[in-house]
Amino acid sequence: MSQAQEFPSAVDSDPSKLGWMTGFPPPQDRIISALDGTFFKFPALRYSVCHMREFFPSKVVPSDPINRYSFSTAEDSAIDALSFQPLGDEKSISWAESLLKNYTDGILILHKGRIIYEKYFGALTQNGRHAAMSVSKTLTGTLAAQLIAEGVLDENKYCRDYIPELAHSAFGDATIRQVLDMTTGLEFSEDYADPKAEIWAFSKAGDPFHFQRSPDEPANYFDYLKTVKKKGQHGDAFGYKTVNTDVMGWIISRVLNKPLSQVLSEKIWQPLGTNFDAYYLIDGAGICFAGGGLTTNLRDMAMFGEMVRNKGYFNGKQILAKEVIESIRSGGSQAAFAKAGYTNLKQWSYKNMWWVSHNVDGAFCARGVHGQTVYIDPKAEMVIVRFASHPLASNSANDGYSLPAYQAVADYLLKK
Repeated sequence: MSQAQEFPSAVDSDPSKLGWMTGFPPPQDRIISALDGTFFKFPALRYSVCHMREFFPSKVVPSDPINRYSFSTAEDSAIDALSFQPLGDEKSISWAESLLKNYTDGILILHKGRIIYEKYFGALTQNGRHAAMSVSKTLTGTLAAQLIAEGVLDENKYCRDYIPELAHSAFGDATIRQVLDMTTGLEFSEDYADPKAEIWAFSKAGDPFHFQRSPDEPANYFDYLKTVKKKGQHGDAFGYKTVNTDVMGWIISRVLNKPLSQVLSEKIWQPLGTNFDAYYLIDGAGICFAGGGLTTNLRDMAMFGEMVRNKGYFNGKQILAKEVIESIRSGGSQAAFAKAGYTNLKQWSYKNMWWVSHNVDGAFCARGVHGQTVYIDPKAEMVIVRFASHPLASNSANDGYSLPAYQAVADYLLKK
């Protein structure tokens, strides 16, 4: 497996060394901005993912200021030396080496609920926060699954039943279950390398700084969702499309009459006993970006992962219904997923906006561009949370150094 050579290494692109936004004022060539897009260009991206709130408006996801949870620790120094063979490579590398390959900003491993490994790089610190990217989808999907368990949502009803404004869009005759498992048939490309892909029109609709719009141009995320056209049949094939998550965020907010940030806080973030407020990036209408706008603390995200590993129980309480976790772990349609052609994820599936491996350990995970993950291995009683800033968005760029690395740690812990 070959690493792209046109990008500086993790060491050479370390934002703490490059000095982005440092000084009073910073030098002109060290200033990055959302207005011209420089904030999301590598290597400036490595600074931005830890400072997203400085570039965009946001809504707070309040933590619990009173009953804060604290992990116990039992550091295992042997993990750095664990070796594995990356996908497509003949030469083995160590766990420590893989972190640099993936431009890791922060990584934490829990075993039986205790922190056994925790490291930070670049602009991220233990008390800092980092963009979760599409791990945000998993939080949204988990909330929706909980509302189904509570009887607030019916997974067999259509999106139009909850959001009449979607009746004439592709989502009108899509069921809640099809949206949650992303088996909707949509004319929507998420190819970030294609400047004409629909993802860019969606992003433009949610850009709070895009003021010069034509009268018929979508002015926010929800406006755009009403324009999505149907392509193919719902339920036929898995297709990873961010707009599914933002439709689900709209439905959650509509049925509960609360912004998504408040719902996440009340149902998950505060009950976990998180130590830091999270936040969602928002569009010009104050709508949370459900599909990729969440920023959290690493340890707080690990609390979420451990709660899910423990079938919804954490911090002395049942936060999510057990049936929600059972539904996630059961996975979705492997036949539908196979049609998407993920070469590194054969036999996987997608359920409630979680990626399910169906491997012997029953591992499942949340995934986000540029290397974000919450990886849960029930058999090994392990949770791995990683925040990263890989120069390439697609997970295929780092899966080769990630998936076998996670399995190597799981195998090691199973022998302890």
